[in-house]
Amino acid sequence: MSVKKLKPITPGQRFRIVNSFKEITKTIPCKILTKGKSSSGGRNNTGKMTVRYIGKGHKRKYRIIDFKRDKREIFAVVKSIEYDPNRSAFISLLHYYDGEKRYIIAQNGLKVGQKIISGKSVLPEIGNATFLSEIPLGTIISCIEVKPGKGAKIARSAGSYAQISDRDNKYAIIKLPSGKTKILLATCMATIGSVSNSDHQLEISGKAGRNRWLGRRPRTRAVAMNPVDHAMGGGEGKASGGHPRSRKGILSKGYKTTRKVDRISNKYIKRK
Repeated sequence: MSVKKLKPITPGQRFRIVNSFKEITKTIPCKILTKGKSSSGGRNNTGKMTVRYIGKGHKRKYRIIDFKRDKREIFAVVKSIEYDPNRSAFISLLHYYDGEKRYIIAQNGLKVGQKIISGKSVLPEIGNATFLSEIPLGTIISCIEVKPGKGAKIARSAGSYAQISDRDNKYAIIKLPSGKTKILLATCMATIGSVSNSDHQLEISGKAGRNRWLGRRPRTRAVAMNPVDHAMGGGEGKASGGHPRSRKGILSKGYKTTRKVDRISNKYIKRK
């Protein structure tokens, strides 16, 4: 992973920091693993805007990703590392020995031509997927299931990862980079290695138009609104706002929020 700073030959490039995309080996996606994707523009089924500041943007095609890794005990060869417009991480195209093709989230360090496998009793090498009960303690993992067979839910975005810290009978204890410790069933699947494109957080758009290409519309400052529109709206001149708060008046930036006491998954969080 690497980023590059562009020469400021235009105002939009003065502060622009882009991904070099050195890991990308193919630009055209696999046709049988793509399908059309329609954008909602933040509207619901009746046409009412329910999410603000969403709309337009470049047309995208959805890549069908294998989050379950349920094709087990069959080796696959990494044919390409590709860009996916629907996520921050890169994806890789697998060719299985039986002829099937699938996309997976690419791990950091995954190379074209590398052989990977998913299943039980596999080596803890980058790209291999196995059960939490089979992974050695201290291993860096990603694409982790919360419920067995439901597919990866944790650590799927660029550069994210977790670490197995302990095991207790049928449970495995994983530690997230935030310091949060979570208890999961040891029969859940996970992939060895951290997610690719870890330098994604260093990118800078450089201009407002680039955000429009991504489907993000301009956000209106809350203090510039009227009192009927936002809790921080109104006032004379700039004498408005007060403590930062949400549209419904809930304080932020220092207001302590608590997790619901009766939430079912509370018992699976060992340390917050």
